[in-house]
Formats: sequence, C-alpha cells, structure tokens
Amino acid sequence: MSNSPTGEIYRIDWLPGTDVLHGTCHCGAEHSAQDPVEMWEWMLGHPEGHRPGARPADEPRGTTP
Repeated sequence: MSNSPTGEIYRIDWLPGTDVLHGTCHCGAEHSAQDPVEMWEWMLGHPEGHRPGARPADEPRGTTP
C-alpha cells in the first residue's frame, strides 16, 4: 500500500430519519442507496456510472417544493 496521497475524496453521508446513504465521488457525481455495499461498489467503480453533477431522478433532494 502506498502512503502517497491520491487527492481523491469520497464522501458518504447518512440522511437522518431515513435508511438512505448519499455519496459524492471525487469526480462530483452523486448517488443515493440504502445498501452500504451498493454505495461502496458505486464509489469504487469510478468512472462507470458516474457523470459529474448528475443526480438520479428518484434520488431524495432534501427539500420539498
């Protein structure tokens, strides 16, 4: 394992009051899932399924109109 930094930041937040995890990849793509394994597979599968700034239509947005 290398000790050199890659500059890649992966972030996973839990949405309080739900079972939903919201992830942001180092490329800026976002994804939500209830299964932590699914979330990490998506994160580590970069760039497959990643479009910077893209959000799935059924993803919770945290606000209501």
